[in-house]
Amino acid sequence: MREVLAQAAFQLFLERGFERTTVDDIVARAGVGRRSFFRYFPSKEDAVFPDHERCLAEMTEFLAAADDSDPVGAVSDAARIVLRMYAANPEFSVQRYRLTREVPGLRTYELSVVRRYEQTLAGHLRSRFGEDGDGALRAEVVAASVVAAHNNGLRLWLRSGGEGDPEVAVDHALALVREVWGRPTASTAPADPGASAVPAAPVVPLAVSGGGDGGGEVVVMVARKGTPMWRVVQQIEAAVGEN
Repeated sequence: MREVLAQAAFQLFLERGFERTTVDDIVARAGVGRRSFFRYFPSKEDAVFPDHERCLAEMTEFLAAADDSDPVGAVSDAARIVLRMYAANPEFSVQRYRLTREVPGLRTYELSVVRRYEQTLAGHLRSRFGEDGDGALRAEVVAASVVAAHNNGLRLWLRSGGEGDPEVAVDHALALVREVWGRPTASTAPADPGASAVPAAPVVPLAVSGGGDGGGEVVVMVARKGTPMWRVVQQIEAAVGEN
């Protein structure tokens, strides 16, 4: 019944437009009563994203079973669960993407869904990095990086009309995240007696999702190894704010 309602709703959204479609229209098309609709969906917006609750539950279950050896790798793999959900039905995913670009209310709703994924990833990372000090901050920054990298690759595929393999772009973006954040922190990395007194300045990439059809932006920041995490985040926020 959930699938029947979602299909009826989406057909009407494409035919009439989201704003001009009512819940009564949806239940009439599906041949059920209003109670049936609200039993499965709290609102019209929820009917546009019928698969996210299941996907979120699958992600939570996956992370609960993950070991502690590679937390950044675990959240990167968890993000791929969302990618596979989109890739399972390319036509629907592309149509939904186009619809959300046209309806501001759906775009706002989609952002709230994305935030729930990010909070789930951050919660897992906090359990590994710790809740105090830079552990909690690192968890939030890594989770945001994973979500932004995933969305950057996913939207490239959606804007192409669902052509090709979406995993190529997403895997490339997530590899950047793992390259940077998968390294040990300064506090846990073993000391190297032969290391130079002036550490190298690695490039720290962070994919930042854009808000329009122009796609995501990429902010590249350079910082010396051992720079306090609060300073890194401060500079990133300043760069994003300028954009």
